[in-house]
Amino acid sequence: MNQRILSPVSRIFFKMSLIVWSICVLYPLIWTVLSALKNNQQFFLGKPWDLPKLPLLWSNFTFVWEKYNFAHNFMNSLVVTIVSTAAGVLLSATTAYVIARFSFRGNGLLYYSYLAYMMIPTFLGIIPLFFLLSDLHLTNHLLGLIFVYTVTAVPFAVFVLVSFFKSLPYELEEAAAMDGASHYGIFFRIMLPLAKPGLMSVAIITVLNIWNEYVFALILMNDPTKYTIPVAIAVMQGEMQYRTEWGPLFAALILSMGPTIVFFILFQKQITGGITAGALKG
Repeated sequence: MNQRILSPVSRIFFKMSLIVWSICVLYPLIWTVLSALKNNQQFFLGKPWDLPKLPLLWSNFTFVWEKYNFAHNFMNSLVVTIVSTAAGVLLSATTAYVIARFSFRGNGLLYYSYLAYMMIPTFLGIIPLFFLLSDLHLTNHLLGLIFVYTVTAVPFAVFVLVSFFKSLPYELEEAAAMDGASHYGIFFRIMLPLAKPGLMSVAIITVLNIWNEYVFALILMNDPTKYTIPVAIAVMQGEMQYRTEWGPLFAALILSMGPTIVFFILFQKQITGGITAGALKG
């Protein structure tokens, strides 16, 4: 009897909680969009949460895109994110597959070495990493940034993917081997597609981390034409000096958030499936 009474109440409670949570998440985004359509006078004379006055300043977006060369910085971030994510996922998938499916001396040591790397703050290696890339002539070069992002993304991805590959049945490998498939064929044709939920989870986290990364891009890139979006926004604010144009800054933030929003919209089902599968296997 009590369960029948509490069940509808629980549903209402959870629905209201989700509505409140959605408002808390959407309000900053909506406020940022509205702020990108204001000028400085509206910021300082009105209240921060006031609606923008007509006419809406859509020119803030073109101002940022053209004057501050934001289009070039946008492409830099796009190239670095796509290449680093693809390379990181591929390297981590092959490493995780070998650790999970093959028994050899040093298997456990290799796996725990990746785990140990995750416990060490990455920023401790910035200075030697800078000198290493400088000796290799990879500073102020997108290839150097791609190398750093790929290497730093592998340990966590290996940690996640090992559990996925361990959960796959060994009978599939044996059947494929009996049909004459090589190790490469088994991995790329059978195991890799079956690990798709784990790959999606890893790719999502990697994309977000690389797209928003600031410190490595700031230290390794001194050429303005090689700046990524986070560095470009910080430099943009610095170049404004004593008069900060808040409208263009918020417009730059909206432009930087655009690809991640589109990414979530396009891959919503895969993202949900990857997170759910990761939770079930965890």
